[in-house]
Amino acid sequence: MLSRPRPRKPWSQWEPSRPRGLTPALRSLSNQGPSGSRPGRALGARLLLWGRGSLGAAMAPSHLSVREMREDEKPLVLEMLKAGVKDTENRVALHALTRPPALLLLAAASSGLRFVLASFALALLLPVFLAVAAMKLGLRARWGSLPPPGGLGGPWVAVRGSGDVCGVLALAPGTGAGDGARVTRLSVSRWHRRRGVGRRLLAFAESRARAWAGGMGEPRARLVVPVAVAAWGVAGMLEGCGYQAEGSWGCMGYTLVREFSKEL
Repeated sequence: MLSRPRPRKPWSQWEPSRPRGLTPALRSLSNQGPSGSRPGRALGARLLLWGRGSLGAAMAPSHLSVREMREDEKPLVLEMLKAGVKDTENRVALHALTRPPALLLLAAASSGLRFVLASFALALLLPVFLAVAAMKLGLRARWGSLPPPGGLGGPWVAVRGSGDVCGVLALAPGTGAGDGARVTRLSVSRWHRRRGVGRRLLAFAESRARAWAGGMGEPRARLVVPVAVAAWGVAGMLEGCGYQAEGSWGCMGYTLVREFSKEL
């Protein structure tokens, strides 16, 4: 025996389903009208504002201060410097080894090794591996260690209110008269980036450079910050703070490090 099909309701008589998991107050607000009505929009706006407020509170930076590094903090600071070098060394190596003169030298080395090694793949990859390793070791030796204390004191560390060391800064006087001060180390822990730590260290470096220039009787206060060519985030931060690219140095006519300066 076949049953007669139940008649369907017209679309105008359908009611929105009740949302599950909401409190009675929120449920009453969401069910005051069909989807797209004013109460539903108000509820969505309230939830969106609440989410943004909680996220902003979670990302709000705590108290940040800069002081001289203690001796027991040296291992932590060294690890921070090495981690900062590792973040940029691969990009610097890729930038340097893809320049035409470097490619020509690698091709010549591979052709010479073909007469010594029986494997074509080994002769092709060995010069590249040795060049990348030499470049990484050079970058780590130059920027992955702490310089000796100079005339501007330091090294300096940025510390949050909880006592966590989140950044390191080292300064040195310029090589000639009127060169001002130079930033020799500037690194921020990867867990504290994009929270104003780098700008706070840069402002502290500018204040130290002004004080040092005044004490030495320098005619002008100036700060120079060298930046690796692949560190686009640091370069953007410096340009936003009023620094200008004025010089560079590299190898075979190709830039590897740019220098940004600012008159204080």
